Amino acid sequence: MIVAEGLSRRFGTTTALDGFELSVPGGTVHGLLGPNGAGKSTAVRILTTLLRPDSGRATVAGHDVVREADRVRAAIGLVGQQAAVDEQLTGRQNLEMFGRLHHLGAATARRRAGEMLERFGLAEAADRAAGRYSGGMRRRLDLATGLLTGPAVLFLDEPTTGLDPRARNEVWRVIRSLAAEGTTVLLTTQYLEEADQLADGLAVIDRGRVVASGTSDELKGRLGDDHVDVVVRDPGRLGAAAELLARVGAGEPRLDPDRRLAGVAVADRVAGLTTIARSLAEHGIEAEDIVLRRPTLDEVFLALTERSAA
Repeated sequence: MIVAEGLSRRFGTTTALDGFELSVPGGTVHGLLGPNGAGKSTAVRILTTLLRPDSGRATVAGHDVVREADRVRAAIGLVGQQAAVDEQLTGRQNLEMFGRLHHLGAATARRRAGEMLERFGLAEAADRAAGRYSGGMRRRLDLATGLLTGPAVLFLDEPTTGLDPRARNEVWRVIRSLAAEGTTVLLTTQYLEEADQLADGLAVIDRGRVVASGTSDELKGRLGDDHVDVVVRDPGRLGAAAELLARVGAGEPRLDPDRRLAGVAVADRVAGLTTIARSLAEHGIEAEDIVLRRPTLDEVFLALTERSAA
């Protein structure tokens, strides 16, 4: 449903995109991750016809974003970083206004507004001014406007920025339901937990290029093995614990003195955990906690973007 091939875009001497590549299957949630200034928003602006690329090509819902921009716009919805609602209008009036802007007749716009209010749990607040909505309600109203015309593809540019955990969970629930119903969602986010929770596939962008792509598990697998983290009771034994982990583990251990933690990758999760626990006991190093875990998406993100910078 979304294909980008070799997209490039410069702003003066700044290269925002440099050979950007992306492929998103229909009916999935795809996450686009990257640090500030990596090119995420520029990519979304090109894919939604708001900006022309300097080179390369892209199609959305089978239509070229440059040559068939009108058809692309008819097939997509876009929810930006800031809620695009009029706070003086009620929720219902906002939706009806957006319907009319999309050339729906008055009766159709009114009907679709009612359907969206029900779908997004806003029916009871339909005739309340949007300025009195909570952050989560306002974001749901914003999502409702993006879906008013039933787009095949929905672009969400950092949709939960500034929301509290409860409101963020509300938006996550809506996004999951959209994908379950067949809508293709491209989600840009800086919240790695959000990407881990929602995305069927991920692309990590840095300096205008996709530096890695795959499922969350596939990206985590690129960092290699599972990890064992040991929290020592005596901070003075942290160095000794690290030396032991270096002999037992599958790589250089990492240290976090503030947390009295030493961690290392292990090739065999069960054998590695057992060997480390036994070795600590044999050397008289008392562990306050021992945890076996997979690499986190945060670690993947940091490793990939640091590697790209280098």
